[in-house]
Amino acid sequence: MPFPKRWIPVLPLFAVGFYIWLFRPLLQLPTVAWLPGPGAGTRDEWEGQDHGEKQKAIGEQDDYNHQANSKPVTNNPFQAGTVKPAGVPYTKTLVIPRTSKEEVSWIAENFHGDEFVRAAIYIVDDVNAEFHPLKNKGNEVMVYLTYIIDHYHNLSDVNLFMHSHRHSWHNNEILDHDAVQMISRLSAERVQREGYMNLRCSWEPGCPSWMHPGTVEEDINKQEETMLAKSWSELFPLDPIPNLLAQPCCAQFALSRDRIQALPLARFEFYRDWLLRTSLSDYISGRVWEYVWQFVFTGKAVVCPAEHICYCDGFGVCFGGEEKYAEFREKEHELWLLEQDVKWHHEWSEKWEQSPETLTPEEKAQRPPGEGKLHELELKINELSDWCDKMKQEAKERGDLAMYRAQEAGRVWKEGDGF
Repeated sequence: MPFPKRWIPVLPLFAVGFYIWLFRPLLQLPTVAWLPGPGAGTRDEWEGQDHGEKQKAIGEQDDYNHQANSKPVTNNPFQAGTVKPAGVPYTKTLVIPRTSKEEVSWIAENFHGDEFVRAAIYIVDDVNAEFHPLKNKGNEVMVYLTYIIDHYHNLSDVNLFMHSHRHSWHNNEILDHDAVQMISRLSAERVQREGYMNLRCSWEPGCPSWMHPGTVEEDINKQEETMLAKSWSELFPLDPIPNLLAQPCCAQFALSRDRIQALPLARFEFYRDWLLRTSLSDYISGRVWEYVWQFVFTGKAVVCPAEHICYCDGFGVCFGGEEKYAEFREKEHELWLLEQDVKWHHEWSEKWEQSPETLTPEEKAQRPPGEGKLHELELKINELSDWCDKMKQEAKERGDLAMYRAQEAGRVWKEGDGF
């Protein structure tokens, strides 16, 4: 019996369907399995270690971002890392993008003599430099991806991706906004256990709720937000767009070798190709990546570890728990308000004396504070400043002991364990 001619037009459809069915296993990647390695304790213990009870509650109870915290679809499995025996050092590499005009002498001045710390400093506007990206595009993203691609098979134990400024507002305030302190105090063990660690502990800005992919009305403070849905669909085509993306700003983080190599090299090449091809500006493409790094390396759209745990287990600054940490931050904020008050009074007095004609009627109705008032404010400032300094010093001394760091982070610890 001859083949019916009326079926000929639909044969290609059958053929396509057959091939999709045949190669379907190759089109699906395994789901994330964020489970402890051997000897790391139960899953509940590990989740508490990562984020603390505060962050765990956010992930479980925040109805607004429940989809953002749901399990990702296509990322490779990430396993909890195993730390080295106590006292065994970790190799570290600082990955730093800079322009020809930016000063980075602080790196050599502080770490040149450390045999376990090396630096890969990329000069983004000099193609003749030893380290330079294919193209100066996407701000730090191009450099970070280029380093991973070029050194994928020769990575340090810990890889720190940081900006070129030693002092900056986006560095940790409790560490005096100082990159040198952040690098020196960073716990390689925490990076090894976590795999990915944002180097900024403060939630502001970025947590617990920040970017909402799919938003169509532009926010001047989050100009990239309206571009996130389209960018996400291009970068992660097999993953549903989350309702929320959040982590502390500002694209500075540490990665273990194992966590980087948990993803295939081709994945990073794909991301860099996207960056080279995208029509987004450097500013917007860089800001898009600021809130997807955590998804790439954890499979989670929201990664907001409790601040006191980040400082304690991550940098050895342990205030003794969340309440003690909150008390310190409250006093610190009170100190800042007093300093602003004194500054304003000085500016007002100067204006009153030198250019009274510029005063508004409301200002003229109020005389500048007398010396007695300013002296009283300065006494309060000195008292609070001394208290904060003492608390920070005690927190650092407490953080020098592995037992206290484990206790505050909720980790199981026994005598002889390292950090």
